[in-house]
Amino acid sequence: MIDRRAWALVPVLSGLLCGCWSPPADTRSPAAQESPFWQAEFDGAAATRPSEESWNTEIGNRDAEGWGNNELQYYTDDLANSALDGTGHLVISARPAPAGSELPCHTQEFCTWISARLTTEGKVALTRGRVEVRAKMPTGTGLLPAIWMLGDNGVEWPGQGEIDICEVVGGEPRTVYGTAHGPTYFNEDGISGSATLPADASRAFHTYSVDKEPRRITWSVDGEPYFTLTPSKLPAPSDWVFEQDMHLLLNVAVGGDWPGSPDSSTPSPATMTVDYVRFYGTGRT
Repeated sequence: MIDRRAWALVPVLSGLLCGCWSPPADTRSPAAQESPFWQAEFDGAAATRPSEESWNTEIGNRDAEGWGNNELQYYTDDLANSALDGTGHLVISARPAPAGSELPCHTQEFCTWISARLTTEGKVALTRGRVEVRAKMPTGTGLLPAIWMLGDNGVEWPGQGEIDICEVVGGEPRTVYGTAHGPTYFNEDGISGSATLPADASRAFHTYSVDKEPRRITWSVDGEPYFTLTPSKLPAPSDWVFEQDMHLLLNVAVGGDWPGSPDSSTPSPATMTVDYVRFYGTGRT
C-alpha cells in the first residue's frame, strides 16, 4: 500500500472554508447520541502500551517519500513515544532521536526525530456513524499532528480514500484542518475546510469529530460543524469512495512539505494527549 500523505499547500486546497469556534452545542447525528459501539478510554497503568487488541504500532520511515510528505521522524514502539500516562490518556510524543541512533530515513541519511504512529487497521473500523476523538494537539514549528482515517477497500492510495479528522500544522496553532482525499482530489487538490480555535490547540482538550453518513461527511470541533462534503463537491460523483469501512490513525509527524523543518523553538517532547476515542453507529470490531 502506498500511503502518501497529502499535506502540501493545504491553504489553497480546493473548497477551503473557514469557520470560527463557538460554544459547544449538541449537534450530533442520531447515531452519536447512542452508546458507542467501540471506545478507547486509555485506562491503565502509566508507561504501558495501549491494547494490542485494538491498536497497531507502525515502525520506521517509509522508503517511499518519507511517509509521502518527506518527513523527518522515525516511528518507534518505544514507551518514550507512545504510552498510557496512568490518568486515562494516551500520550504520543515526538522528540529528537538519541545521539548515534542512526535510524534510516528517506529524506536524509538518518532520521533526526522519533515519534509514534498508531492505527486500528484490521482491528476496528467505522462503517457509518460518527468518530469522536478528544485530544490536546501539539503545536510548534515543523510539527504536524494528525487524527485521520483510511479506507479498508484494499485499493492503493489515493483510491483507498482518506478522511483527515484533524490536522494542526505547527505554524498555525489555532487552525484545525479537516480534509478528504480520493481518486482525483489528493495532495494539493484535497478538499478541505478549517475551523479557528480560541487559543492554541496545545492549550486545551477539544473534541474533533466526523459524521460519516451515506454520501455525506461533516467535520466538527466541540460539537460545532464547520465543513460538509457531498459528492456534488467532487470533480466527478463517481469519485466518492467513502461508503466503506475506514480505520483510524493517530500520529505526530515532524518536518516535511507542509509544516517545514523544526527549529530551536520546536517543543521537545511535542506531545499529543488523547483522552478518548469513540465510534458510534455501525462498524467492525
